Amino acid sequence: MIKFLQTSFTGAAAFWFLMGTSAYAQQHLPTPIEQAKVPIEAAELDAEVAEVDDEAAEVDEKTSGPALWRVSDEDTTVYLFGTVHALPVGIDWFKGNVADALSSSDILVTEVMTTPETTAEMQSIITDKGILPQGETLRGMLSDDQKVSYDAAMAKLGMPNTAFDRFEPWYASMMLSMLPLMKEGYSPGNGVEAVLTKHGGEDKARGQLETLEFQMSVFDELPLPSQIDFLMQAANGVDSIKPMLDSMVAEWLEGDADALAGLMNKGLTDSVLADRLLYQRNLVWADWIDNRLEKPGAVFMAVGAGHLAGDKSVQSALADRGITVCRIQ
Repeated sequence: MIKFLQTSFTGAAAFWFLMGTSAYAQQHLPTPIEQAKVPIEAAELDAEVAEVDDEAAEVDEKTSGPALWRVSDEDTTVYLFGTVHALPVGIDWFKGNVADALSSSDILVTEVMTTPETTAEMQSIITDKGILPQGETLRGMLSDDQKVSYDAAMAKLGMPNTAFDRFEPWYASMMLSMLPLMKEGYSPGNGVEAVLTKHGGEDKARGQLETLEFQMSVFDELPLPSQIDFLMQAANGVDSIKPMLDSMVAEWLEGDADALAGLMNKGLTDSVLADRLLYQRNLVWADWIDNRLEKPGAVFMAVGAGHLAGDKSVQSALADRGITVCRIQ
């Protein structure tokens, strides 16, 4: 589950919350990630000719990079772009067809819209949904073996093992998943949504598919065993979270949706979590796109890349409705 946390939805909310409330946001310099490789078609062409002419170079610039899809009819176009909610600095991905698609769109639609009030809103939601009843503690919900793993993870982060004792397991899971990345330079300020918003400009209309409260409710309403399972995955994998996300970002940069899905599927060990965090919402978003096709115009829709990969992706849900999805990058 941790494997697709950052390419699903919770990374956006959790990272923005941490930026406003955690000193970890100020620690460590960003760690650049290797840039996208040239597509295999271009590599084969390079082997045959000594020099790529300007026209071929322009085609490669337009079509290489993170995956982009298009859904369209006579008078409506919806671009589908998978995001990573937080990234280090120095990753050059906004170009080619992605830049053109955003420029030609009437509106940028993301899962949620972040504003200057987002941190305060997140704090209010966590207070309302994330705090345990008086007399209960997080560590009191864990078995002896689970406590050992959890305490070890907290020690690695340099935090007291009681730091999250007043919070429900889902909230502690988010923190254990996000803090190692924050320490290594991952930031929502470098994330895809932030870059799209910047390049879209103030005049670009904005829309959102969900609210922060809804996204947090998805976690809050998980059965307790699923919440604890999520927590223990985060605790046991605290050392591998950053390398794991590095690998996922590399696949995202290369536009390899199948490889990204393969990495994600290794973490889909809890069917309840997977269904609520990914599959149910994919169906809702497919309905949204289906309905949006009834209205003329162009939409750039950016959602966590995990929703656009695998057998139960948004594209699969659209195909089940008889809607053709064309990959253009």
